[in-house]
Amino acid sequence: MATIEGKEGTGSLRTGQTIRRNYLHDTAATRLREMIRSGAFKPGDRINEGDLAVSFGISRTPMREAIKMLAAEDLLEILPNYGPRVRLIDRAELVEMLEIIAILEATAGERACALVNDADIEELQRLHDAMLDAWKAGDKAGYFDRNRQIHDAIVRLSGNTTLQRIYHSLSGRIQVARYSSNKTDEQWKRAVGEHEAMLRFLRERDAASLFSVMRDHVRSQENVIALAYGVEADAARRA
Repeated sequence: MATIEGKEGTGSLRTGQTIRRNYLHDTAATRLREMIRSGAFKPGDRINEGDLAVSFGISRTPMREAIKMLAAEDLLEILPNYGPRVRLIDRAELVEMLEIIAILEATAGERACALVNDADIEELQRLHDAMLDAWKAGDKAGYFDRNRQIHDAIVRLSGNTTLQRIYHSLSGRIQVARYSSNKTDEQWKRAVGEHEAMLRFLRERDAASLFSVMRDHVRSQENVIALAYGVEADAARRA
């Protein structure tokens, strides 16, 4: 139901007033989307509409609409005689997605060089230091969160809302595997070195160098992410 709010109270719509809509299926879709992106549901996992509706405290109708929304976003797939499940990603599609994400992040970094201020860079440095502390402490969840925040922040600092929307749509589908996959010591050192280079090039406003390092940083994750999804996909097929 729409509610009309403004300084003069509820009533006829006047200049400066806003219309706020709060639909159950939108709220349910937001919660389910975050569960998928956080890894609570993994590729191939079946989504039980009835159980989720009970868990969310809503009827099955808005839950069904939420599932349709996420299917349209390619986070879920609805199979005949089976129902919805978290969409699987094959190697070819993963390579295509990473190539686009790499260019989007690199372009965001390039644009951010012209827009970023010292306070923005210091915030990124704080996140970077917190990411290192979490890794050293064995706090994988903390490491995952700080790593993601750094990439999201650079994309946001691009100032390009269309780029941000496309980026989050694609990145959200592989978010867990991308940031939380196990890394060898060599891969870890390389990733840290690339993050430090990203910060250095931002400080120097070196757009060309930042574009290159961010593009290569994303591309280098292909094998690690593919391994994570390969294991999950195999497990799903055996279930």
